[in-house]
Amino acid sequence: MDSTHLIGRRRFITAAGAGAGVTLGWPALAGAAEWTTAEKATVKVVNDMCAAWTAPVDFDKVGRFLAEDCSYRATETAAPVKGRHAIVDSLRKALGSSQKAGFEIVQTFARGPMVVNERFDRFTLPARSIEWNGVGVFFVKNGLIQEWNDYTIRMA
Repeated sequence: MDSTHLIGRRRFITAAGAGAGVTLGWPALAGAAEWTTAEKATVKVVNDMCAAWTAPVDFDKVGRFLAEDCSYRATETAAPVKGRHAIVDSLRKALGSSQKAGFEIVQTFARGPMVVNERFDRFTLPARSIEWNGVGVFFVKNGLIQEWNDYTIRMA
């Protein structure tokens, strides 16, 4: 191999390596992309539903954010509850006697119709208090929550 060919090959490998490094590191340098108008609307649906959780909880108001055929999984180990009315009834039975209630959103990530938020959910019931820290994953379609899955980080 002549020296001209060897230098050309070295330059190519060096440039390719640098290019790969920049490409792989680019997301970390660029930060998160701005949300589109559609993503902002999707996040608003989820944030408005989360804001509806104040005592006494108006479960019908919460239900208005859910699609008729919505699926809800309260934790990663729970079976999904399907259908707006079934979800509202299940939430009402579990948390309907809350004297205090609230969702505190820590951070939110959105891409297309998906919204992921980390939250602290707090409820004071007559017999006990609940503080749940977890991640909610929402799929929003036609302005309503179609799927809602919660994953526990910590439960107190």
